[in-house]
Amino acid sequence: MAKIRFKPIHIAVAAVIAAIFIPGYIKFIQLKVRNMHLEGEISRLEKENLKLYKEKKRLEEDINYVEKVARESMGVTKKGEIPIRIER
Repeated sequence: MAKIRFKPIHIAVAAVIAAIFIPGYIKFIQLKVRNMHLEGEISRLEKENLKLYKEKKRLEEDINYVEKVARESMGVTKKGEIPIRIER
């Protein structure tokens, strides 16, 4: 069996190649992880956007829903009604 010998020039060349490529590879991995996080954020925002779009459509088209939202969020009452506020 032949013995493998490493000459100093081989070690130097390997060190130079490693010094050139390792920082780029590390940056690549960091960007890949950041991309995954951003894709998750995009997905979450798309879901929220769809929810808000549906809410907008419902507010535009359903007068009963508009009344419900106005009553709950702003305390709007009909003529003759007396608002009662319950503290929790």
